[in-house]
Amino acid sequence: MKILIVAGLLLLAVAGGVTFNAMQGKTLDLATSYVFEQPRTLAPFTLADQYGNPFTNQSLQGKWSLFFIGYTACPDVCPTTLNKLAAAYPKLQAISDTFQIVFVSADPERDTQIKRLDYINFFNKEFKAVSADHKALFPFSRDLGFVYAMVGEDSDYQVDHSASYVLVSPRGEKTAVFKTKPTPGQLPQIINSELINDVNKIVSAWR
Repeated sequence: MKILIVAGLLLLAVAGGVTFNAMQGKTLDLATSYVFEQPRTLAPFTLADQYGNPFTNQSLQGKWSLFFIGYTACPDVCPTTLNKLAAAYPKLQAISDTFQIVFVSADPERDTQIKRLDYINFFNKEFKAVSADHKALFPFSRDLGFVYAMVGEDSDYQVDHSASYVLVSPRGEKTAVFKTKPTPGQLPQIINSELINDVNKIVSAWR
């Protein structure tokens, strides 16, 4: 029997190339992202990080948080993305020393706390690796605008998931979405230089 769990539909249509958005009365010329004209406060949530500590709305206060969803058995998108984020992390922290990367596991049955700890430590020990049962994970993922689905036979399943990033402000508000771009001969990806430049513009314009 196929397992299918869908965590919500990403309802943002983002044109390629340049995205314009008014922020503090400014127009931002962004390469890979869409900034919400009205930032969206995340609904109350409770997950757990790779140490078993609660990860809640309070964990976002006073920090810029970049979210990515996936699972530890992911064969390509997740390790590629986390490698890229690990490489970008020093420059993102130079933009804001409160910057945190949060990997959301959409496979809580297999991605135990210990498994998430070992997995994320391979890329960067400062990153967060959070999850929860689907009852809590479903609305949280949907609120961020992520999609995930388990598809397969019994326990032998894979997880289809969004490859975008979501930026949450120090007030716990969903502020921007970063979209992948097709690259000939490669997986669609978000280019680090474009990510860093866009984050710098968004953080500089934010109040």
